[in-house]
Amino acid sequence: MEQPNGAEAMVRMLQAYGVKHIFGLCGDTSLPFYDALYRLDHGMQHVLTRDERSAGYMADAYARVTGKVGVCEGPSGGGATYLLPGLVEANESSIPVLGITSDVAVGSRGRYPLTELDQEALYRPLTKWNRTIDRADQIPGMVRAAFRAMTSGKPGAAHLCFPYDVMKQAVDGSDIWAQPEHGRFPAMRYAPDPADVSRAAAILAEARCPVIICGGGVVIADACEALRTLAESLRAAVCVTVSGQGSLADTHPLNAGVVGSNGGIPATRDVVAAADVVLFIGCRAGSTSTEHWRFPSRDTLILHVDIDPMVVGANYRTEVGMVSDARLALQALATEVAPRLARRRADAVDGATLAAKARAARAAQLDGLAASSERPIRPERVVKTLNRLLPDDAIVCADPGTPCPYFSAYYDAARPGRHFITNRAHGALGYSMSAALGAWFGRPGSKCVSVMGDGSFGFTVGELETIVRHKAPLLMVVLSNSVYGWIKASQKAGYDQRYYSVDFNRTDHARVAEAYGVKAWRVEDPAGLESALRAAMEHDGPALVDVVAQPLQDAAAPVSQWMG
Repeated sequence: MEQPNGAEAMVRMLQAYGVKHIFGLCGDTSLPFYDALYRLDHGMQHVLTRDERSAGYMADAYARVTGKVGVCEGPSGGGATYLLPGLVEANESSIPVLGITSDVAVGSRGRYPLTELDQEALYRPLTKWNRTIDRADQIPGMVRAAFRAMTSGKPGAAHLCFPYDVMKQAVDGSDIWAQPEHGRFPAMRYAPDPADVSRAAAILAEARCPVIICGGGVVIADACEALRTLAESLRAAVCVTVSGQGSLADTHPLNAGVVGSNGGIPATRDVVAAADVVLFIGCRAGSTSTEHWRFPSRDTLILHVDIDPMVVGANYRTEVGMVSDARLALQALATEVAPRLARRRADAVDGATLAAKARAARAAQLDGLAASSERPIRPERVVKTLNRLLPDDAIVCADPGTPCPYFSAYYDAARPGRHFITNRAHGALGYSMSAALGAWFGRPGSKCVSVMGDGSFGFTVGELETIVRHKAPLLMVVLSNSVYGWIKASQKAGYDQRYYSVDFNRTDHARVAEAYGVKAWRVEDPAGLESALRAAMEHDGPALVDVVAQPLQDAAAPVSQWMG
């Protein structure tokens, strides 16, 4: 039997883990790997991107919607540096993304070859697991270690540096095998201590007004059904962070909405303030979700479940902490809580009443702003129109600038699970267009939507060609306001309107999109918004709607630092 070379071994290892898509960009040092992808029958599709950053973002969103490891690759030198943003975003969001970067030959190190770079040092602080492959016989074991690290415990990103000459060396074919459980996440879940579950269940059952705050860990752990069971048995209001959207359907009577300084409104803040017990689950209780640790207050009794032991007790004194998979913890809590509810106190608050009040306040705030016929168009009108038009299984990817607070606060997904994605870990612009394409490769039957500001459009415009090449029927919406709006709004609120270097010229994004072969509409009149969005949704290929929108510094965006 002929022994495979290193490049072939890498392809076979990815195949063994069930990889179906690889997002990436070619380079000189990647040639043996690309040649192996060309020659072998492996069942994987390589998606050529126009920027390595985009490849990382596509792999990130792909992993979020499939529950499988996202894979991206790029060449040495500049390619390795460009891949970084996608991996660090995925890592900090607990999303398994494997980045493979080719490298100069091991034998050339220190001799000043073109694109030489200490990749392992570069990626070390930004990934959960990171190695350089120095010999071909290391390939199978290192790939297994990468998948094991990415999917077990707290999920995260991994990086493999793959030198050019190692790709050509022989590998023992008998060592090419995979542990299939590590192809999906979370893998090999672990449960909380039963004694801690019993203590926490007793506190929840005896609480007058328990509130559950869900972070991204609930959706990652596929714990939505277990959350619903516990919340309904307790009649507890559920709040979500921006990353936790989808933990409970937005239409569920117990869902009070997003909390925190980005997307939260005073009414959801009031729900948290009313709690005598708060259960954080899959949530780091960081500065944004708690408005700098004011809601809940330091006096509130805290229970905390998280897969990461460093999170529990980091920001609040915690009565009961459980290091556990979110789904297993919620299932165990629901089982322990049920028999205790017969003795529940008579003055216990119905969380549905609290949640209904918050939802009504949010609806009133949205309706009043969305009804405006002002020009430029209010972003609230865009959100409300999409709420009405999009199907239940749509996936909306929002960039972290102008779209994020509006869609975090007001976008409604009727189903639980992953239907809203935004890159909240590091907030890099230029995410959503690539993320929407990655999501479409993962769920081609769903309507995938990218909502971006014009600043983000400028970062990622080249991927319009990738979208057209793959005939991806994405709906892209640009909120065009000719400004880096988040910064200008912050200059208004905190720096006495000393605006500096935040404004740029307006671009006709529809004409740019048309030049790439995208069907496009430009909307300046609010009365024409719905018809344009509807036509774009019904188009059988990629479509873009350029909305001349109100800038953030003139808006009523749900961001607490601007609202006071």
